[in-house]
Amino acid sequence: MKQVPALKIDGITIGQSLAIIEYLEETRPTPRLLPQDPKKRAHVRMISHLLASGIQPLQNLSVLKQVGQENQLTWAQRAISSGFNALEQILQGTAGKYCVGDEVSMADLCLAPQVANADRFKVDLTPYPTISRINKVLLLEAFQVSHPCRQPDTPPELRA
Repeated sequence: MKQVPALKIDGITIGQSLAIIEYLEETRPTPRLLPQDPKKRAHVRMISHLLASGIQPLQNLSVLKQVGQENQLTWAQRAISSGFNALEQILQGTAGKYCVGDEVSMADLCLAPQVANADRFKVDLTPYPTISRINKVLLLEAFQVSHPCRQPDTPPELRA
């Protein structure tokens, strides 16, 4: 589909964020990105899929081009807000310091770029205190250097 991300590793190329993260978890399990507890692992996967499959695709450039320039901002804001409404409710039952408990997980790796998209599309985060709190904690050095606005292919107007 000529989309990012793609990771060339161990002699293979893997596309799609969740497949990449799960491969890394299985081949390089330290630090863990999926909790050992099956219930927590299910919560991490549920949140990750909500973000990566339920919210993010609705604001891909290919989709935004289809809705037309004049509708893009409203479309993206509606998609993010709808998803964040559901996510905020879920996080109220799963969050500790991070999305699920007190360890960084795959869910947090999915949350950080979606909050960056929310900022990009000027979504008011006031109704999402849990999302906002977790995102502030995630602004650690590792997340800062990997932020979408700092990537080599980021358009100049979106660079940090």
